[in-house]
Amino acid sequence: MGLLEGKQGLVLGVANERSIAWHVAQAAIAEGATCKFSYFPGERMEQRVLRTLSRGGVTDPWIEPCDVSRDEDLERLFARIAQQGEKLDFVVHSVAYADRRFLGPGTFLATSRDAFREALDISAYTLIAVSRHAAEVMTNGGSIVTLSYYGAEKAVPGYNVMGVAKAALEAAARYLAAELGPRSIRVNSLSAGPCRTVSALAIGDVDEMFRRVEQLSPLKRNIETAEIGRSAVYLLSDLSSGVTGETHHVDSGYHAVGG
Repeated sequence: MGLLEGKQGLVLGVANERSIAWHVAQAAIAEGATCKFSYFPGERMEQRVLRTLSRGGVTDPWIEPCDVSRDEDLERLFARIAQQGEKLDFVVHSVAYADRRFLGPGTFLATSRDAFREALDISAYTLIAVSRHAAEVMTNGGSIVTLSYYGAEKAVPGYNVMGVAKAALEAAARYLAAELGPRSIRVNSLSAGPCRTVSALAIGDVDEMFRRVEQLSPLKRNIETAEIGRSAVYLLSDLSSGVTGETHHVDSGYHAVGG
């Protein structure tokens, strides 16, 4: 019996084989879970995600296009789940976006109002919107996990408006944990160290992030994306039944030291 045997979840944010969301899904599936997937609308993205799932051994996947910044898309996504009479035990929210023109050293001051609004909407508000819909099909309680980064806590050069958005995301997770707790729904954040995902590579000077973690973290190495997936299993499973409103770091201990 796996830790998630018989559990069913929704994973938002798979884009390709490097995606943190995909590594979380793989770890959950390995522990017995069944996963549904959503992807950003578009034929090319659909084919990329289907190829990723197929290579990972997921045959005949449940998959639905969804632009999380559009309320009508979220309503359609969760209506499909409800119409099929199904329930969710967990949700993985791995969604973020910021205009790359404002990511990089020395560009935060130039952040436009529209870029700020967009980053906060997609990277933070969507957790609230997703949780609102998910709570209606998590009738037996469950777990919601979102993905964050150390730039939510400290000013990381180049992370800029995304760091502000991640700070809002972590705060939103705590408020959701407080409100959904009476319904036995737990909400936690996973603060992952830098990984070579498509979104990470859009950040200016990302190589410096990798060098800093390797030099300064207690483990003296960067993490592997699969390690995030394994930590996510803990937060999604009953092993963490008493844990909510938490930000769990998977970063070789980098957050715990100065420098």
